[in-house]
Amino acid sequence: MKTAIVINNESFGKGDNELGIRLMGAFLRKLWASDALPDIIICYNSGVKLLADGSSVLDALEGLSVKGVEIIGCGTCIDHFHIGDSIRVGRKSDMAEIVSIMMSYNKVITV
Repeated sequence: MKTAIVINNESFGKGDNELGIRLMGAFLRKLWASDALPDIIICYNSGVKLLADGSSVLDALEGLSVKGVEIIGCGTCIDHFHIGDSIRVGRKSDMAEIVSIMMSYNKVITV
């Protein structure tokens, strides 16, 4: 079963942003330590900031990448936030690929 995780925000959940950033770190680190991994992580909107310099979760995302999880970031979003030169993990993608993945994978989990 092919599984994708979609991260559309740099914060996990709605409400307190500081708490949400801590929760995102906890989520990604627990995922990294897990035996059950997604095939791909898709980042869009402010979620692409997690892929760039200054992200507090680069260690987890790099670790997931080393374990074989593909990581992609929406190119339009990366360009919008002007962070193209500071992306440290994953690759730039486009909405056509993101739609294709979301429509063809068995399980798509949005966090």
